[in-house]
Amino acid sequence: MEKKFELTDKFVINAFGIKLFQIKCTKSFKYANEGDLGGYVEKEDNLSQSGDAWVSGDAQVYGDALVSGDAQVYGNARVSGNAQVSGDAQVYGDALVSGDAQVYGNARVSGNAQVSGDALVSGDAWVSGDALVSGDAQVYGNARVYGNARVENNHMHCGFDCFGSCNRHTHAYKTKGNKVEITCGCFRGNIEEFERKVEETHSGTIYEKQYKAIINLIKIKFGIDG
Repeated sequence: MEKKFELTDKFVINAFGIKLFQIKCTKSFKYANEGDLGGYVEKEDNLSQSGDAWVSGDAQVYGDALVSGDAQVYGNARVSGNAQVSGDAQVYGDALVSGDAQVYGNARVSGNAQVSGDALVSGDAWVSGDALVSGDAQVYGNARVYGNARVENNHMHCGFDCFGSCNRHTHAYKTKGNKVEITCGCFRGNIEEFERKVEETHSGTIYEKQYKAIINLIKIKFGIDG
């Protein structure tokens, strides 16, 4: 098989003392043209020679981590350990994916988000901001985990698909301050703010009943009184 990239002589030493080589595209494909310089990898095994997967910008992939499929890692992102980024997934910004974590499907990990441990992020899920997804947590479907989220297992978040006037996904999760935050469409806030938004937008409709039922389930899930 003809290789799509090669290691160049240019290298950096990362904070862990690991030598990483800049890659160079050797044949044009979806995300790069022949001759383009990419990001940095420790060894060829960090990026699949097949598919359209690519590492660019100042992104670094090292350890036994693998970027494959049509995945992209760019910006200042870091992928390390035994982590795998595959499918059409994107990891970018200052995001970190490490340990045995897997990011795949159409998932996005961005901002200062961290995905570690045995965590899985898949489907159309988006983890961003300063969010932390770790342990054996699974974030998938249309989930949106933002801000100061801290999801260490599946007891710390939950989601509801196809509710409301636009059949949106509603997601609730614990934050680093041990609060509960909710995302739904462009809304992000606490339970009280979500209740007020529902009343303002859907008062007297079936959608108000749907969202109020979701709110009650979220309160039960997280042991919130009232």
